[in-house]
Order: sequence, then structure tokens, then C-alpha cells
Amino acid sequence: MKLSAAQWRERLSDEEYRVTRQKGTEYPFSGTLLYNEATGTYCCVCCHQPLFSSDTKFDAGCGWPSFSAALPGQVRYADDFTHGMQRTEILCMHCDAHLGHVFDDGPAPTGQRYCVNSVSLVFDGK
Repeated sequence: MKLSAAQWRERLSDEEYRVTRQKGTEYPFSGTLLYNEATGTYCCVCCHQPLFSSDTKFDAGCGWPSFSAALPGQVRYADDFTHGMQRTEILCMHCDAHLGHVFDDGPAPTGQRYCVNSVSLVFDGK
């Protein structure tokens, strides 16, 4: 899904645009989905593609929603060397929205922690 910056600005709030299109980060412990415990699917705020299942959500204590796995084929990975760190950025495979980062300090069985900006997600409780 390819849209111009102007088209994304029309579709998204200022904060959604800043995080998903400009690779920003929301303040820790500020996201509306951080403490969501409902069963369902977390989808991309930009294109509504399914990204994460509530079955893989866990409380990492880091201030952002955390998941131990992404849905197969829904997230792509990119090297991120900003802020003097080496990290792995996670993006929506369908529209390239910045979601957050993945780290190797998550729970078994994957050992992964997908640290996701709440503002980059919408929750579908179906």
C-alpha cells in the first residue's frame, strides 16, 4: 500500500503519523493498548492488516505492548542504527508502517520481544 505523505496525513492523527510514517516513539506507559487483556488481533493502524495475536501478548514491563511473535508474513525487519544503538526495526509488511523494534530478550518458546508502539496498532476483538 503506497500513499503520499499528504494522503497518510489525511488518514492518520498527528501522533499516528509521527510514529508510523516518521519512525517516532510514543512515551512509555502512555499507550491505550498497553494493558489490554482482551482476546483478539492487533492490526496496523495504517492499513488494518493483522500483525499480532493476543495469544502472544505479555507484560514485559517496558512501557509498550510486547508480543513474543508476529503473525507469519505480516512483519518485515530492517537494521536500525539510530540513537547510537544497533536494533532491529519492525515494519508492517503491507504498508511499511514503523511499529517498533524486536529484541532477543522475550519469553520461551521464541525468546523474542516485539516492543510495539500502541499508537501503531488497532485492536480487533473479533
